[in-house]
Amino acid sequence: MNKRVAVLLGGISSEREVSLVSGAAVASALRDKGYDVVEIDIGSNLAAVIEALNPAPDVVFNALHGRYGEDGCMQGTLDLLNIPYTHSGVLASALAMDKPMAKRLFEDAGIPCAKHVIASREDVLGGDVMEPPYVVKPFNEGSSVGVQIVSEDASSAAMKASEWTFGDKVMVEKYVPGREITVAIMGDRALGVTELRTDDGFYDYAAKYTEGRTTHIVPAPLPQSVYETAMAHALAAHKTLGCRGVTRADLRYDDTNQDPGMLVMLEINTQPGMTPLSLVPEQAAHAGIEFGDLVSWMVENAACGS
Repeated sequence: MNKRVAVLLGGISSEREVSLVSGAAVASALRDKGYDVVEIDIGSNLAAVIEALNPAPDVVFNALHGRYGEDGCMQGTLDLLNIPYTHSGVLASALAMDKPMAKRLFEDAGIPCAKHVIASREDVLGGDVMEPPYVVKPFNEGSSVGVQIVSEDASSAAMKASEWTFGDKVMVEKYVPGREITVAIMGDRALGVTELRTDDGFYDYAAKYTEGRTTHIVPAPLPQSVYETAMAHALAAHKTLGCRGVTRADLRYDDTNQDPGMLVMLEINTQPGMTPLSLVPEQAAHAGIEFGDLVSWMVENAACGS
């Protein structure tokens, strides 16, 4: 197996450190599978990126997370260079990263989503733009970066101004009680459903990447009908945005008042983490797919274009 694979990692987003870990894990697994691997730490100099990709590799494994790596920017560059790459193309990547637009498309496709409004930073800081509890989210960050929960007993100006550095527009989403679940998609199949349980009930950045903060339960202990519906919603979201390769859908399951309860789609991640604590490799392993086979499949199914 002589394919030359360039693994893009690092980047300039708030998820740089996670990407470095993901990229290193992917590169190691691909070398073990016999690929000729080069790791490229991506910075803000596009000319340097293009130079590092010359001569062109056979495939790029895009292990970047967050803005400029996951939002269509790098995908567009690779399309222009005519280099096949893993994960989704330009349009699907951009749509998934724009949370309000993705939710609009999900709702049109019949996938249930939490109620939300778009408000200015000043309006949110000045008072409740939605009856609490609600969740404040940046438009286009991943790994729960910038996400804040405003509880029912919080003061009206509950969003922490000092912690909000994500632009003038804010997505305010109705808080959905219940359980955090996630579904990995590989090609045209859902791999399974995982429930995530944290000490404080909030699956934030620290809970995602700090060992011991979150318990992963796979398969999730859900009624069979709910389990199957969660996988169906995840696959429908993947197809609605035109995604390819591997994605991960995050949902909430509200069973606080009834059983079975209600499933709500939160978002889809077009370049989910590949760290030792990441959910997609864990679900793949549960489905009988070793990490090396997972990333090899991603390389062999890389493509250009949307």
